[in-house]
Order: sequence, then structure tokens, then C-alpha cells
Amino acid sequence: MANFQNIKSCILDKDLKKLKENIRHTKFTELLNIINHLPDTEKVLLFEVLDEKQALKAFKLLSLSSRKGIIKQLQHEKAAKLLNSLPDDDRTTFFENLPSRTVKELIALLNDEERAHALQQLGYKEGSVGRLMTPHYIAVKQNWSIGEVFDFIKQKGKNSETVNVIYVVDDNGVLIDDIRIRDFLFVERDKKVSDLMDYQFLSLLVTDKQENTIELFRKNNRFALPVTDDKGILIGIVTIDDVLRLAEEENTRDIQKIGGSEALDEPYTQISFTNLIRKRAGWLIILFLGEMLTATAMGKFEGEISKAVVLALFIPLIISSGGNSGSQASSIIIRAMALGEIRFSNWWYVMRKEIISGLVLGLILGLVGFLRIFIWQQFHFYNYGEHWLNVALTVFFALIGVVLWGTLSGSMLPLLLKKLGADPAASSAPFVATLVDVTGLVIYFSVAYIVMSGTLL
Repeated sequence: MANFQNIKSCILDKDLKKLKENIRHTKFTELLNIINHLPDTEKVLLFEVLDEKQALKAFKLLSLSSRKGIIKQLQHEKAAKLLNSLPDDDRTTFFENLPSRTVKELIALLNDEERAHALQQLGYKEGSVGRLMTPHYIAVKQNWSIGEVFDFIKQKGKNSETVNVIYVVDDNGVLIDDIRIRDFLFVERDKKVSDLMDYQFLSLLVTDKQENTIELFRKNNRFALPVTDDKGILIGIVTIDDVLRLAEEENTRDIQKIGGSEALDEPYTQISFTNLIRKRAGWLIILFLGEMLTATAMGKFEGEISKAVVLALFIPLIISSGGNSGSQASSIIIRAMALGEIRFSNWWYVMRKEIISGLVLGLILGLVGFLRIFIWQQFHFYNYGEHWLNVALTVFFALIGVVLWGTLSGSMLPLLLKKLGADPAASSAPFVATLVDVTGLVIYFSVAYIVMSGTLL
């Protein structure tokens, strides 16, 4: 125990040079035993002089209560090095046994990479606000004077993500208000923070979905929003730059999915050739199998085609018009949903609007198709036979039906997929086009059978 007395004496005398010398000549097992016999206040001084490797090894082997006391009193720089060096599982176990307010403060000491790991290990799901937030912000108490707030900002604000908004918390760390910095600038220094408070604030739950954050920022024109746990304790903030980056990523993924591909999840210039093919091949195979149904549908109407070969001339015109109208509607609805303009509860409004739109667009294309056949027939560009009027009417009514169906399909599929919990972007333009291609043929030949029955059919 002689070594213990020497180290104890150095700590009491705060003789750091002699303390380092004694530690250097002490075996680790003996040193750990000495640490366990010291009160927390003395353990801290010992950890201040331990090298990083020894400090990490010893910290992992101490009791939870000892680790709490040490990390709370260590200088920020030393505490940051220690926490950043801890293995993920050890750090997570340690954090899980601490109050939310303490965890928030400790996470702020981690570098970006380790913070991301820590947040993930702590159970914040992928796509949750917990993965997006930063612990660097300014929080004050309502009984502080404005002068104290400015002094605190000068001291701590340098490391804050933003000082545009100051957050007010109670003694338990519960968020009770947020105040813009400009409101502090035009009052006397002896005024209290409580004089500026209206207890009206917006906040995010750490478990909220990130996509909801984008909508909230867009609607409320905020620089930053606070993040709380389920008890209302402030644990972080989400800033506008992170939301803009998130929105860009979401838009990129949606555009790629709308184009009939999986989201690449990395820049085009950096993705490997193998991954690029894998991301694109799956949807192409699905769409190809879907288009095979078109050939099956045509086979069912082989008799009608053999009797009226002229019908085959307009198959590409009919199915492409339906696919195009469906793709238009799908893209418009997906974007409106992304912007928060419509939800599943608005399905009847969307359906009514798209029924009218589909009919009008179908009439326009139907008239164009009818005029095309009429002009070609009258000016002898092409002879559609003695029953050319029946052909023209078939194209006219078929286009109305196909465009209407394409518009309805394209607008309803994203809403339905959202309701089922799927990604609306998955009802991409190519997917809608494939669906409308098959059903469009059925509509076309059904109309042809009705209009041409008794003549060509």
C-alpha cells in the first residue's frame, strides 16, 4: 500500500509531475486497485494525468457510479478523447444508464463520426429525427437576466450549431420556450428571460420521421427546431442546413424511383458498375414481365385484329397515350404528397379532379385522333376503307377511356401505396405506364367491338 500512499499524497498536494512519475512505475492492476479506493474527486485528478491508453483501459473496468463521477468532472478535452476512444458497445452501455440530459451533454463531446455511431447505437431508428439532430445549441434558464444570456453566449456560443434561436429549459432540462436572438437585442440587460417568453414553441420528437421534419420547416420558416424525448427534455436541435441536405437526398431518391430504378444512395460518379446494374436491373425485369402481359392481351384479341387489321395501326397510339397520361398524373401526385399538399384523406378530392381532367384530356386527344383519320382519308394520304368513320369513332372513344383510366391509375396508386405504408415513388411512371398498357388494350378492343359490331367485326 506504500504506492497508494505516495499517489494519494501527490493528489492531495496536486503535485502532477510527481504523480505522473509514480504512475509510470505502477503496474496497471495495482493502479486500478488504487483508483477503486479513491473518492471520485481524487479519481478525476488521476485521470487527468493518465495517458489515453491507460485512461481508456481503466475507465472501462470501473463501476458505473465511478464512471459517472469521473466523466462529469473531467475537463472537456480529456472527456472528449476518452468518450471518442471508447468502443461503441461500451459507450452505448454507459449512455443507456445515464439521464437523457447527461447523455445529451456527453454526445456533444463526440466528433461527427462517433456521434453518428452513438446515436445509432442508442436506438434512434434510421430515418428518425434522432439521426439528424445535433447536440450543439444554446439553452438558458427563465430566471436569467439578458446580460447573463449574452455572457453565456460569448462563453459557449462558439461551438453552437446556431445562435439564431435560444432555447429556454427548466431545472430538469425540459424545453419550455424558444426565443429568437433578435428579441434579446432590443431589451435592457437587467430584464429577465421570462419577460420575453410566451411559452409558444414548435418541437420535434426524437422518434419523429425525418420526412415530417422537412414539411415542418417548410411550413413554419424556421432556422432550427428543438428535439425532445418523450418527457419533453431538450436533447438536440435540427438545423435548416441538415433539412435542406435531407430534402435534396429525398428528392434525388424519389426522382430515381419515378424513373423506374431503385434509389442509388450514392453519387452516380462514385457508384460501382456492379451496383449500378443491380439497382436498375430489378425494376427493368419487373417492367418487362409486366409488358409481356401486353402481348398476352393482344393474343386474346387476335381474332378481332385479323378481321380488322386497321385496328393494329393505332395500338401504339392508344397505349402510349394512356401511359403518358398516367405518368403525368403519377408524377404530379407524388410531388404534391412530398410537399404535404395532399394526403390519403384527400383521395376523393383527387379522384374527382382527375376524373374531370381525364375526360377533358381524353376528349382533346380523341378529337386529334379523329381529325387525323378524317384528314388522311379525305386527302387520300391513307385509305382506311369504307368503314373509316367507324375506325375514327373507335379511336375517339378509346382515347377518352384510356386517358381517363391512365389519369385515375396514376393519381390513385401513389395514395394507395402511401396508405399501405409503401413508398409512393414506387408507383413510378414506368410502372403506371405498364399497367395502363395492358388495360388500355382491353379498353381499345372493347370499344372497337361495340362500335364496329356488324361491320368489320
